Amino acid sequence: MNKSVSVVGGGTVGLTVAWSLARRGCAVTVIDPEPGSGASWVAGGMIAPYSEAWPGEEELYALGVESLGLWADFAASLQPYADGPLITARGTVWLAMDDGDAADLATVTAAVGDEELFGPLRPSVAVRAVPGAAPRIRAAATAPREIAVDNRLVHRALSAACADAGVVFRAEAVGGPSGLADLSGDAVIVCAGSASGSLAPELKVRPVKGEVVRLRCGPSCLPPPTVTVRARVHGRQVYVVPRGDGVVVGATQYENDRDLAPRVGPVVDLLDDAFTVLPFLREYDLLEVGAGLRPTTADNVPVIAPVGGRVFAATGHGRNGILLAPVTGARAADMVLDQEVHAWS
Repeated sequence: MNKSVSVVGGGTVGLTVAWSLARRGCAVTVIDPEPGSGASWVAGGMIAPYSEAWPGEEELYALGVESLGLWADFAASLQPYADGPLITARGTVWLAMDDGDAADLATVTAAVGDEELFGPLRPSVAVRAVPGAAPRIRAAATAPREIAVDNRLVHRALSAACADAGVVFRAEAVGGPSGLADLSGDAVIVCAGSASGSLAPELKVRPVKGEVVRLRCGPSCLPPPTVTVRARVHGRQVYVVPRGDGVVVGATQYENDRDLAPRVGPVVDLLDDAFTVLPFLREYDLLEVGAGLRPTTADNVPVIAPVGGRVFAATGHGRNGILLAPVTGARAADMVLDQEVHAWS
């Protein structure tokens, strides 16, 4: 008998879970007052497990590598529903501006442990790979298998794919744990992003604020890079992700602030770091400054697990929601349906 499932949360992860279940024959309802209005809206869209590697985060790294392996088929299945190319960049170039930044970059390289996946690059070669980059670079690296996607196009495509698969959308809010108990269905899956902790406190998901800036390329400007550019600038991280009309620059990160109004100081620092790496961005148009709340766990590993009874969770993805969407969809569907296969068809 096909199962009925209520998915609480209509962000990228929630819609991927819903689509996965619908494609496996479930009757799925997505419940969210504003699907895609949370962290999915302001994401950078980097599918970059190697660039995110760090000692002590081996479980997260392995999950990210697994999900990267699913992304080609996931994007191909989703592309017919998109109104533009989902993949906006292939490959990542990492730049380090001083000796401390170079040491951090070496730490990432060691954490990956395979120079074909994430390996050193001569600064002169890196500058040629990223036209317009600052000439004074202490060290560089490349992750040629990583990609980047347009987060907003991905979400819109998922919405269309879900509708095509028969997913029902309810524009409603769920009021806490008691609200979960009132939902219908054989299973209820919490995919509510930063709100997940208020629905199921035992998940211990907390919001971590982050800001991003969108810049538009003018007719007389240098075009956006064709690769994702990540950098460390005197200890701070910055990334520049290509889009069809410009770039996304991100991202700040700080705790204990749920106010979605962007702060001037951190945004100015973010842009200053981006200009240090790619000076030509100063000529771009300022299109948007936005903030979101990342759903974060203590060890940065998402919770894809039963909560109790018919309630399950697929949340807590932190800064890696777009990267981990395909593997989360596969694992959440397997969890609910008690299956073993993790694959996109």
